[in-house]
Amino acid sequence: MALDTFQSAHSQAVVHRILIVDDEDAVVESLSAILEGAGLDVVVARDGGQAHSAFTMRQPDFVLCDLKLAGNETGFEICERFKQANRRIPVVILTAIDLPRARRLAERVGADDYLTKPIDGDHLLARIREVADAVWRRSLSEDSAPASPQSIRFACRCGKRFKVSEQHRGKTLTCPNCGEPVIVPRHA
Repeated sequence: MALDTFQSAHSQAVVHRILIVDDEDAVVESLSAILEGAGLDVVVARDGGQAHSAFTMRQPDFVLCDLKLAGNETGFEICERFKQANRRIPVVILTAIDLPRARRLAERVGADDYLTKPIDGDHLLARIREVADAVWRRSLSEDSAPASPQSIRFACRCGKRFKVSEQHRGKTLTCPNCGEPVIVPRHA
């Protein structure tokens, strides 16, 4: 797939640099050829330490991560760390392990998709676009969601207005105007 084809999709997400976290030479070579053929910059990490360094220093736009790696960290642990550091960078598990419990665990640690090897190049590029767009849309909706109120505003029957912090929800206050008890609303 040519660069112009990859970038001309109606994609809002920007994907230029992809971090591949995999310790199998043949897989890395194959994925690199597909991604570089589409005009993408590829960074390779063979284990958790290299992955964290590359994630921090090279700031990828997208991560493809195997589950079984050399070293002490699994792809699950790497994914979870990456998502804690920056939820806006899509992380896709790309592995030969095709088990329902592995898929569930990947979802729990924050993976944005789960693909199995071997994978067709066109399918991989399409999924990268789709996942990047989905993560981009999700981050937009999270950014535009109203922040939870820092204070609660309400009034007594006598007309006295109150402004209290959220920690007072459901508690009873005494109105200084009329002396009546006033319950702070639980919902805004």
